[in-house]
Amino acid sequence: MLAYLPSPDRGVWHLGPIPIRAYALCIIAGIVVAIWWGEKRFVARGGPAGTVVDVAVWAVPFGLIGGRLYHVATDWRTYFGPGGDPVNALKIWEGGLGIWGAIALGAVGAWIGCRRRGIPLPFFADAVAPGIVVAQAIGRLGNYFNQELYGAPTTLPWGLEIYERVDPATGASDPLGGVAVDTANPIAIVQPTFLYELIWNLAVAAVIVWADRRFRLGHGRVFALYVAGYTLGRFFIELMRTDPATRVFGDIRINVVVSALVFVLAVLYVALVRKPREVLPPEIANPDGARTEETDRPAGSADADVPEGRAGDRTP
Repeated sequence: MLAYLPSPDRGVWHLGPIPIRAYALCIIAGIVVAIWWGEKRFVARGGPAGTVVDVAVWAVPFGLIGGRLYHVATDWRTYFGPGGDPVNALKIWEGGLGIWGAIALGAVGAWIGCRRRGIPLPFFADAVAPGIVVAQAIGRLGNYFNQELYGAPTTLPWGLEIYERVDPATGASDPLGGVAVDTANPIAIVQPTFLYELIWNLAVAAVIVWADRRFRLGHGRVFALYVAGYTLGRFFIELMRTDPATRVFGDIRINVVVSALVFVLAVLYVALVRKPREVLPPEIANPDGARTEETDRPAGSADADVPEGRAGDRTP
């Protein structure tokens, strides 16, 4: 008998009345990794320390809201169609975040945070791009624990076992919050599309880091390269998925269309934008150092004696 990939027997654990959801833990872990790596890259590119955390305070909530809005908008029948419950649209812990909504609204939050710090948004985006795609890879582990977003039945040796999960208290079917009743007899063996996307995302991260070092990309080209790489993989992986989805142009999954359109736009951006990597002004790159220099300058120094109104004579 082939040794298939087992699914977790559950995706939720309880500490008394408090549910600990693997999906939420994966999202949080991804955010932490993205911020940590983004901060290291941002400082290495000449940005002031602490900026990524400050911007994340805006970008992360905006991104989560945008991701949920996109998911609900493109899968509205689940919540507002026959038999749906609109209240479930608020249950983000049950899974359902659309990456395009997360990027779009997350970018708005990042723009607000960058504007408050005087940082160009493309400079920031290039620094955090690899961390974002790694965060997406980590987030796919949440789909693994939820037994969701998989593909068609398969006999491949890396097929994923899907188990029936039930509420231990009532015995009622509970795919997200329940516990597997019989892991020896899965109800299906399917394509682990979550795993394909996880591996693809890690490969995209490696490629854009290499390209950034090799070609010293700037002005948003690293971020655009990430978007192009991600959408290329998502296009084909989306074709393999069998979960319910909104379909357009007959019988095409909406995320297939979106991936194709965004891929073209991202490739055009990478090809057309030829500006060299940005260099932040000293007063932005090292604001603490600039303030210290002004404070420590002797009162009788030449610069200190420049009459008011001629400060512009100093080279910025």
